[in-house]
Amino acid sequence: MGKRLVLWDVDQTLLDIGRLGADIFATSFADCSGLTGHTATRGPGRTDWLAFDETCLANGVDPAEEAFRRFAAAQEAGVEARYAEIARFGRVLPGVPEILRRCAEHPDIVSSLLTGNTRRTAELKLAALGLDGLVDTALGGYGDDRRDRPELVGVARERVQRATGTSFTPDTTVLVGDTLNDVRAAQLGGARIVAVATGTASAADLRAAGAETVLGDLSDTEAVLAELLS
Repeated sequence: MGKRLVLWDVDQTLLDIGRLGADIFATSFADCSGLTGHTATRGPGRTDWLAFDETCLANGVDPAEEAFRRFAAAQEAGVEARYAEIARFGRVLPGVPEILRRCAEHPDIVSSLLTGNTRRTAELKLAALGLDGLVDTALGGYGDDRRDRPELVGVARERVQRATGTSFTPDTTVLVGDTLNDVRAAQLGGARIVAVATGTASAADLRAAGAETVLGDLSDTEAVLAELLS
């Protein structure tokens, strides 16, 4: 059995905070753009950077990188300000604490995140719902690292190699996520995908996009662990 790098998506894969995330995004965008009202865009599994750029373009705003950095800081402040609401109204998805613990304890698994959230936002969400400390967030790939999600696979692998001295390949890197963009990130970034039908994409949609392994959720710990290590 070889070592595995397991990279977890956050929203709708590990946890669900309902409309709070969209509300915080909208408020932060309004604050940074100066628009009292704006056209929202949609697309599950986008990075925050891509979502910001697409929302800028939909509203005639210049999507400059410095503008995104201001937005990201505002959004992180918004998540902090609504931390208690996230803790109260958010929920951890079935099986998540146990599989994250098993991966954290497994000698052959390096477990981190690959998410469209910025690192700070991801860490706040995990902490609010009691999942902090179960993944090594310093080793992941985040929505403030790159605009395009597939590039985050390489970002995470480089961080892991620098931190641990272990080089992971497409065969030994596993993404776990719930969206078609997670499947695409694995295909283009170079990783295996374990898809979970816990978001808006159905199991059939995920398979049609190219996911060979699709689970209903993460509640069967032994089955999930077997897929990660296969």
